[in-house]
Amino acid sequence: MNYLYLIISVVVIFFAGIRIVRPTERGLIERLGKYHNFANPGFHWIIPIIDRIFVINVTEQMVDAQPQEIITNDNLNASVDAQVYFRVKSDETSVKGSTYDVNNYKWQIVQLARTTLRNIIGTLTLKSANSERGKINTELLSTLEKETKGWGIEIIRTELKEIDPPSDVQETMNKVVKAENEKIAAIDSATAAETVADGIKRGKIKEAEGYKQAKILHAEGEAEALRLINEQLGANPALLQWRYIENLADNIQIILIPSNSPYLFDMESMIDQAGGTVITPTPTETEEPTAGD
Repeated sequence: MNYLYLIISVVVIFFAGIRIVRPTERGLIERLGKYHNFANPGFHWIIPIIDRIFVINVTEQMVDAQPQEIITNDNLNASVDAQVYFRVKSDETSVKGSTYDVNNYKWQIVQLARTTLRNIIGTLTLKSANSERGKINTELLSTLEKETKGWGIEIIRTELKEIDPPSDVQETMNKVVKAENEKIAAIDSATAAETVADGIKRGKIKEAEGYKQAKILHAEGEAEALRLINEQLGANPALLQWRYIENLADNIQIILIPSNSPYLFDMESMIDQAGGTVITPTPTETEEPTAGD
């Protein structure tokens, strides 16, 4: 019976000392209040009551810096919030540092982030703080990395969550932005209208210049034609007479020529070719003969 009690006690103590460390964790085993050894993922057995194991999460974690009111450089209150992403390094020295070198690294990261944000944003105006979020994130990350260097912690990134001005200031800023956008739209519209008007003006000028050049060329052509015709007519009197009859026929179409005209035959032939009509009046019976008859 005593052996049975002894076996049962050993079994209970054995199972009471079993500890399993997951892949996402690392452990620190202490014996009688002193660091004993490092526990990697897997099965571990500790002496109940005498040994203690502290398990540390080594995956990426996030803490919220919590919203806080910060006075900017232009004396405006802004509600600022940020998030910090970090992880405990998985090597033995880093895990020991996160446990023995800092009391509560999560709480202290939050407080350090809040203080750093006040120092950074306090030197900026509200407008520049909103437009330089990347710069603020970079400075916050750099400060946290420097201050937590001995904690066995890796600061992965920081995200500035919000920078919200008071409601009345936000409303005023929205009105200013709207007015600026309307001004830009009006300038663009005026520029477009001016461009269209300038294009129409240039088109009209080109059209007038083309019309002018056409008239000049036409006049020069007619002048050259008249010059050549005059040269030909001056050298040939008969052609000069024909040109005269042609112009006359174009304007009158019907020409009266006395029947006793000595040029009747020639005139009839030329006028007929020019498209005119020759009418020869017949002497009446009462017409007295001339002295030459």
